[in-house]
Amino acid sequence: MVYLGFIGAGLFSLFVYMYFEAKRNRVKTHTLYFDSLPSSFDGVRLFFISDIHRRQISLSIIEEIKGNVDVIIIGGDLLEKGVPLSRVENNLRLLRSIAPTYFVWGNNDYEGDVKKLDALLLENQIHVLANSLAVFEQNEDKLVLIGVDDIGQKRDNIEEAMTECPDGFHILISHNPLITKKLTSNIPIHLILSGHTHGGQIRILGWGLEKKGAIHFENSRVHLISNGYGTTSVPLRLGAPAETHLICLRTKTHTKP
Repeated sequence: MVYLGFIGAGLFSLFVYMYFEAKRNRVKTHTLYFDSLPSSFDGVRLFFISDIHRRQISLSIIEEIKGNVDVIIIGGDLLEKGVPLSRVENNLRLLRSIAPTYFVWGNNDYEGDVKKLDALLLENQIHVLANSLAVFEQNEDKLVLIGVDDIGQKRDNIEEAMTECPDGFHILISHNPLITKKLTSNIPIHLILSGHTHGGQIRILGWGLEKKGAIHFENSRVHLISNGYGTTSVPLRLGAPAETHLICLRTKTHTKP
């Protein structure tokens, strides 16, 4: 009976730990250096958050990034089936209060009322990148955000997204990281931002159904895959804590500290 008590206490402690791992409000900071980044955009800061699902964005995150972000990017799965639109709207207002906000569709976003979500995004001045792009210009230099629709829904079209894409620094946003399998060497992408995998969400002895979120260097491209902020199925994480990202882009003329 004593052993059973120890086992029960251990399982309860593990459950509590997994619950708090899923509720963490961590902003990971990254400084990424590129030869191809125009000097006009040296030091630009992006806040990337994906896979919000059922969570309410913590005010602690908003306070941490306030005044320190130029562009906010939502990498899909803003919600899932059963999430009230009032919660989604509150999250959008919090993010939009910080900086111009851009959104790409994820697979779970299609579980709700798509028309109502689309209207909500429009009402809150969220820029939807559905196989389309947005161009930022400064001193004749250009930074381009390219967003593709969800691969799982077979709505992605990288060729359409890059129609009339100007020369410049190109950031591709795709909820599903498998977009890389559709990129050929002649498609000029410098940075890719993805989520979807949750880093495996629950990893046992380092093993998970998906790779843990990380930054990958793929040929001349950099690919950030996030563990995401929320969870699906069960509100638990192990070995893949919830995270968001503050990304500073620098030219390689600035040496690393």
